Amino acid sequence: MMNQDQFPTIEEIDMLANRIRGSTDLRPKVGMILGSGLGELADSLETSISLPTDELPGWPKSTVEGHAGRLLMGVLEGMPVCVLQGRVHYYEGHPMARIGLPIRVLQRLGADTLIVTNAAGGVNPSFEPGDIMLIIDHINLIGMAGLSPLRGPNLEEFGPRFPDMSQAYDRQLQALARRVAAQEGLALREGIYICLGGPAFESPADLRFLRMIGVDAVGMSTVPEITVARHGGMRTLGFSGISNKASLDGEKLTTHSEVLEAGKRIGPRLERLIRGVLRGL
Repeated sequence: MMNQDQFPTIEEIDMLANRIRGSTDLRPKVGMILGSGLGELADSLETSISLPTDELPGWPKSTVEGHAGRLLMGVLEGMPVCVLQGRVHYYEGHPMARIGLPIRVLQRLGADTLIVTNAAGGVNPSFEPGDIMLIIDHINLIGMAGLSPLRGPNLEEFGPRFPDMSQAYDRQLQALARRVAAQEGLALREGIYICLGGPAFESPADLRFLRMIGVDAVGMSTVPEITVARHGGMRTLGFSGISNKASLDGEKLTTHSEVLEAGKRIGPRLERLIRGVLRGL
């Protein structure tokens, strides 16, 4: 039985990678994490294997509706991929270091690129529910407060003690996403994403503060995953599905069911975008 409070070790990471590797001959080049209501892309994989993540010892368990908790290995647009259908969040009670464990396993499986999606609240007043935002940078507010997935012993096998985050999101992949969006006739917003601890949605005063510091979309995920990915040298690309318009005046309530419903509308367009990116790779 794994001690869930321990920092992941290289031995634990390799044990999980070997267990997955032993189930398939596929060797993924791209890892993907699909957020709330955005998991249907996984169903279109030419699937090699599908593993419930609660069968993987020590893997953090997803408890949120809209996060299936499955790991799939297959081929999409000719590219071997490993897809995490659903993710875990700090607010579920997981130590932050455990949230980075799936990324470490993807790295040991050989994936050198990570594509992440999330459902986010639109803080930018020009954003509307249903929009797709290309994440051009993030504000790691939760990490600035000390909740970093890199806290603890540094795993030198992956990267340095003090990784550079000046280009957290790969600029060439961003350019590819813009080209695909133009070719597909898809409107693509761009902006800054911020990760908060959750699980409560933000107050109007929170949102006004976030807008003041330059935030375009707010959520409760993604940044820890990107941090671990960049520490390990992965190229990263991120998209936010704008699930609701942030209420800066407090006149409108926000619910998780609203987030899931928006994900269903955004999903087909986001799938076209990601498929195009994979073809471009």
